[in-house]
Amino acid sequence: MNHELEQSTLRTVAWRIVPFICLLYVLNILDRANVGFARLAMQDDLGLSKRAFDLGYGMFYLGYLLFEVPSNLLMRRFGARRWIARIMISWGLVSAATMFATDIWTFYSLRILLGIAEAGFFPGIILYLTYWFPDRQRAKMTAFFMLAIGLSNVLGNPLSGWIMDHFNGLNGWHGWQWLFLLEGLPTSLVGIAVLFYLKDSPQDARWLRDDQRGWLVDHLAEEDRVRREKHGPDRWQAMLQPRVWLLIAIYFTVAVGTNAGGAYFPTLIKEQYQGATNVQIGLLAALPHLCAIVAMALVGISSDRTGERRWHLAGSAMAAAIGWVMVAWGPNPLVTMAGLCLAQAGMMSMLPVFWTLPSVFLSGVAAAGGIALINSVANIGGFFGASILGQLGLWSMAATLLFGAILTATTIRNHHIISNEE
Repeated sequence: MNHELEQSTLRTVAWRIVPFICLLYVLNILDRANVGFARLAMQDDLGLSKRAFDLGYGMFYLGYLLFEVPSNLLMRRFGARRWIARIMISWGLVSAATMFATDIWTFYSLRILLGIAEAGFFPGIILYLTYWFPDRQRAKMTAFFMLAIGLSNVLGNPLSGWIMDHFNGLNGWHGWQWLFLLEGLPTSLVGIAVLFYLKDSPQDARWLRDDQRGWLVDHLAEEDRVRREKHGPDRWQAMLQPRVWLLIAIYFTVAVGTNAGGAYFPTLIKEQYQGATNVQIGLLAALPHLCAIVAMALVGISSDRTGERRWHLAGSAMAAAIGWVMVAWGPNPLVTMAGLCLAQAGMMSMLPVFWTLPSVFLSGVAAAGGIALINSVANIGGFFGASILGQLGLWSMAATLLFGAILTATTIRNHHIISNEE
C-alpha cells in the first residue's frame, strides 16, 4: 500500500510541477542566450569588436553573482511562488529592453541589469525541487526540468533566425531588436501566471489527496532529519564547508563550456556553412541541443535507477571533452557538427546528476544559500567562458572539461563528496 501511495503521489506531483517549471526554464534560457544569436548582426550594428562583445556576453554574470545568494535566501522568506514570479516579470522586461542598446555602454549596462533581475531563478528552482521530491527521485526530475535547456535551443534557434530574417527593417528596427522584444515580453506574462499556479510547499497543495500530502510531508521531513543527524544542523555556516567549494570547482568547468558554447555555437556553425541563412543556421544549431535532450534524460534516469553519481558525472564530462576535441580538430563540417553534438550532450548530462549532490549534506538555510553560492561562484566561468574560447581557442574547452572529469572521478563517491570531515 505504501509503495502504491508513494508512486501515485510522486506521479501526481511530477505532472503538476515539472512541465510548468520546464516551461519557465525554456523562457529563462531563451532570454539569457538569445544574445548569442543576435550577435550575428548586433555586433556589427553596435560597432563592437569580437572581444568587446564577448565581454558584454559575460557582463550578465556580474549582476548574477552579486545577487544570487541574497535572492535565494529571500525566496525562503517570501515563498517560492511570489519570488519566482518577481524574477520572471523583471527579467522579461529587462530582456525586452535590450532592443534599445545603442553602444557598448548601454549593451553592458543592460546585460548587468539582466543578471540582477534573473539572479536566484535557477538555484531557486533547484531548491524548490527539494521541497517536493525525495533524494532518490531528484536526478531524474532535475533532468526532466533541465530538458528545457535543450528544448529552448531546439525551438529558440530556428525561431530567433526566423525573427531576424523576417522582421528586419519592420518599423525601422533591426531584426535583433525584434528578437529581444518578441522573446522577452512573453516571459513577463508567464511570470504573472506563476502567482496563480505554483504552490510554496506540499502543505499548500490542495490538488493532492490528504493521504498523498501526508505521506509526502512526512517522508521529506524524515529525510531532512536524517540529513541533519549525519551532516549537522542547517546553519548558514554549513554552506562554507570545503565540500561546497569542491562542488564549485567542478561546476566551474561545465559553466565555462556551456556558456562558451551558447555564445559561439551559431558563429562556429556559420563558419562551416558560410552560405546558410539565419534560419538554416538556427536549424543546424538546434541539433546539438536535440542530442542533449536525449542524453540528459537517459543519464538522469540511469543515475537514479542505479544510485550511482560519480561515473555518470565524470563520464559525461569526458564525453564533452572528446566532443570539443572533435570541434577543435574539425577537418570537415560533418566532424565539427558531430563534435558540437557530443560536447553539448556531455555538458548537459552533467547537470542533473551534479545538482543532486548539494542536498545530500545541506538542508534548510544552508541548502538555500549553498545551492545559490555554488551556482553563482561557479558561474564566474560563465563570465569568462566566451572570452576564454575567443582568446585561447577550442582546445581550451576540451582541456577544461577534461579537468572536470578528472576532478569528479577523484573526489566524489556515490552520494558523498570526499572531504577531510569523513
